[in-house]
Amino acid sequence: MDRFVSNYTLRLDAKGRVSIPAPFRGVLVRDGFEGLYCYPTLDQPAIDAGGNALMADIESLISRYPPYSDEREEFLVALYGTSQTLKLDGEGRVTLTDDLKAHADITDAATFVGLGHKFQIWEPQRFRAHLAQATATLRAARRSREAGPHPPGARE
Repeated sequence: MDRFVSNYTLRLDAKGRVSIPAPFRGVLVRDGFEGLYCYPTLDQPAIDAGGNALMADIESLISRYPPYSDEREEFLVALYGTSQTLKLDGEGRVTLTDDLKAHADITDAATFVGLGHKFQIWEPQRFRAHLAQATATLRAARRSREAGPHPPGARE
């Protein structure tokens, strides 16, 4: 499979390293990148991470804006300007930088969450809260969709 799926919670070791889950490492290997691109998630206290597929997605997003436009420059700064390339050691571990850990409030454990072409790294309790909210939002949307449109004048 060439998608990041599922979630895994792993502890940081005494040197601040954390293992990338084996299924995620497999996706990175098949993607052809021998490291990990990371940047602070723009709208969540998490870290976006991935390989060449993530970078291609960023390139596609940025290419929609005219060269030198304000929007393009803002995306470049927000995504490339905060990105870091991390190297995996021989045992599949990385050392998250202090800036990345501070953004996600990661101290002693990290939850890796597959999102298809990329994954996110969360502080475990924050991820559990985020997952609960996302699940509640989806359930409410499903109930609303199943209820269908109401006839004019009907009570909701």
